[in-house]
Amino acid sequence: MTHTRYRFFAAALVAVFFLAPFASAQDKGASLKTIHPLNRAPVNREILQVKLPRPSEVKLPNGLTVLLLERHKIPTVNLSLWINTGSLDDPRETPGLAQFTAEMMREGTTHRTSSQISSEIDALGARVDVESEFGSSHTQVDASGFPDHLDQLLDLFSDIVLNPAFPSEELEKYRKRHLAALEEERSEPSFLSNERFARALYGDSPAAEVSATPAAIQSATVDQLKQFHAQHFVSNRALLGVVGDFDSKQMMALITKYFGAWKGSAAVPFSVKIPERAPFAIHLVDRPDSVQTDILAGQLAVPRNNPDYVALRVMNRVLGEGTSSRLFLNLREDKGYTYGAYSGLNPDIYPRPLVANTEVRNAVTDGSLHELLGEFKRLREEPVPADELDKAMHAIVASFALSLEHQSELLHLWMELKHDGLPDDYWDRYPAEIAKVTPDAIQRVAKRYLDPDHLQIVCVGNGKEIKSTLAKYGPVQVYDVNGKKLTE
Repeated sequence: MTHTRYRFFAAALVAVFFLAPFASAQDKGASLKTIHPLNRAPVNREILQVKLPRPSEVKLPNGLTVLLLERHKIPTVNLSLWINTGSLDDPRETPGLAQFTAEMMREGTTHRTSSQISSEIDALGARVDVESEFGSSHTQVDASGFPDHLDQLLDLFSDIVLNPAFPSEELEKYRKRHLAALEEERSEPSFLSNERFARALYGDSPAAEVSATPAAIQSATVDQLKQFHAQHFVSNRALLGVVGDFDSKQMMALITKYFGAWKGSAAVPFSVKIPERAPFAIHLVDRPDSVQTDILAGQLAVPRNNPDYVALRVMNRVLGEGTSSRLFLNLREDKGYTYGAYSGLNPDIYPRPLVANTEVRNAVTDGSLHELLGEFKRLREEPVPADELDKAMHAIVASFALSLEHQSELLHLWMELKHDGLPDDYWDRYPAEIAKVTPDAIQRVAKRYLDPDHLQIVCVGNGKEIKSTLAKYGPVQVYDVNGKKLTE
């Protein structure tokens, strides 16, 4: 699957980090005192020393930055092109225009029809995907194929990137598919909770949008797509990475051949309006007849290159990343409230949320929210025990080490480093930086980013059954499933 920066918002929003069906009344777990998570991370107690193979970096005269990393273990080649544009550049009246543009790029170019593109991809045994998720600061075009077909693959890849035609007949098909998908999305509690949560965090910023609207889908035109592409898909806003079984000199010749004439434009610095952190609020999306409550709780964290990120990464592992985390062990294993409770942190070059999520039966909404907020409080007020912290850090380092075995993951790490403005030796130092995180550091970031004065809580469920429960925690703002505010 393609790498995405924030599956919290999305696809969408995004898709969502979390999937937690409700548990039956009989699904009671053992007491936490009887649970013995193994947490056997496949690394030594010593700090794992990692030195990633470094790509060579070349910048074409047109401003396109290229990263080349030869890996000859497997006879495949992966390409990834990140363009610094996305939903944050959408016109206010057309939310989703970046997504429409990206998803229509494979539907025909000035040289190939949609069916010809599909047939050629199949004939090459290749893969080409174009993705622009709501909330992400970049649009991503990924491809993979075999070394014997690199010329044909680069020809096709560059044609999709540089010459999309946005044929009107394909746009009409896309319009029908997207409208149906949007209608289905709005029936999902997870979509509604993400939508309300994003608006609570970002206010009227473009970052608050998590999906297109029916009006935007209906009104989008071929000319709009062409204009968006021409304005934002430019060489000096792009980063191209290649990893796999190839010769760098030959690869640069092909990249120059197919991307050398790509035109740039005047540099536009990244800018997105991020409001001040909102005061504590509880948002109820009233979904009549719901038998369960979808709960989100969290607040804005930091950009990826912020020094607090590493401590937040470890804190999130303790709080809700995986089945050995506190939220999972408490709400599922001990209380039996849910099939899953998690937290997520998916940073970008601007602040994104740290958010916890679970879905529970209406009858245990109160207990679940109480325990979830209790875990936030415990992180703020109590140092994480040394053995629990050690296991969390080893698990993070082990996961990082295993990811280096996959060339697409390796490429993604270097793309992320360049895109997010991280130091060149960042990944070499990453395990050691994780190992430096102390209980005091976790408490510090917990007090800052799990601040009870700024938490945003969103619950999607049957208002008649859960509103009075939520009111125990503070004033409740009520919305319908279409986002209309009903009452406070």
